[in-house]
Amino acid sequence: MKYQNILVIQTAFIGDAILASCLLEKLHAAFPSASVSVLVRKGNEGVYAQHPFLKDTLVWDKQQNKMKNLFSLLLRIRKNKYDCVINCHRYASSGFLTAFSGAQHTAGFKQNPFSFLFNTTVKHRFEKGLHEIHRYHELLADFCDASVFLPKLYPSSADAETIAPLLKTRFVCMAPASVWYTKQLPMEKWLELIQLIPPEKTIYLLGAPGDSTLCENLILRSNRNNMEQLCGKLSLLQSALLMKQAEMNYVNDSAPLHLASSQNAPVRAFFLSTIPDFGFGPLSTDQKVIDVQGLDCRPCGLHGHRTCPKSHFNCAFHINLDRSVI
Repeated sequence: MKYQNILVIQTAFIGDAILASCLLEKLHAAFPSASVSVLVRKGNEGVYAQHPFLKDTLVWDKQQNKMKNLFSLLLRIRKNKYDCVINCHRYASSGFLTAFSGAQHTAGFKQNPFSFLFNTTVKHRFEKGLHEIHRYHELLADFCDASVFLPKLYPSSADAETIAPLLKTRFVCMAPASVWYTKQLPMEKWLELIQLIPPEKTIYLLGAPGDSTLCENLILRSNRNNMEQLCGKLSLLQSALLMKQAEMNYVNDSAPLHLASSQNAPVRAFFLSTIPDFGFGPLSTDQKVIDVQGLDCRPCGLHGHRTCPKSHFNCAFHINLDRSVI
């Protein structure tokens, strides 16, 4: 069946929104004349700025007037008369929007509380070798072929002009922060890594505005001159483009990892309390996961914790950093 007006919903965190771009690639390839829109939470819309395959980007503000905005969104969705809604989110809010969208075809994961009202449901399962983008593609299986597309974002020419002055030197990027303590490589380990980077290479530190203090402390403690913190100074797409040009990118299991995947940028990803088998590992051609094997307490959760449940944080402090990481 061919659909002409499609909405993809992913209102979770920024990394999830980035990964959902794989469906825009897939839908455009399958239905090049169709109008495709995406719905994301406020703050994530920047990754889809000027996306060539998108008709519209809908935004849900969850921070202020959450429920009022939810019902306003539903009215807008119904007014847009989508004939197909694909829901990548497993929670009730997005399920409500999907179920009452008025679309001819609705698809989502069985774990969604409103899934009994969807036309198509797929079980969201964690299996070794099954990436989140594979789970997303399963939502299209009843009307698309089995080919899997990678996530991809599209920085603009203006983004390229913005980062151009940063490209005048050999450089690597590091994104040292994470929302979760047990997903963030400790400062001592970042400092150890910095010492391994050849002195002639510049190190750019990436992150959100709130990460600037961490990055400034890294610069102060590293005693290295050619480091620059860019937290909050670049947009998400500009950061993605800078990562694409980097000789290497060093990230936690967090959003910058998926930015690297969206550009097929070289990446080394630190997995501490979480594991790649959850389905959120790197997708770049040049990629490597760096973790500690053989810990009986790992993984200790899907999303990480504010503190180590065992109080030792061995999954971080036992990370081995040597020249093979570079």
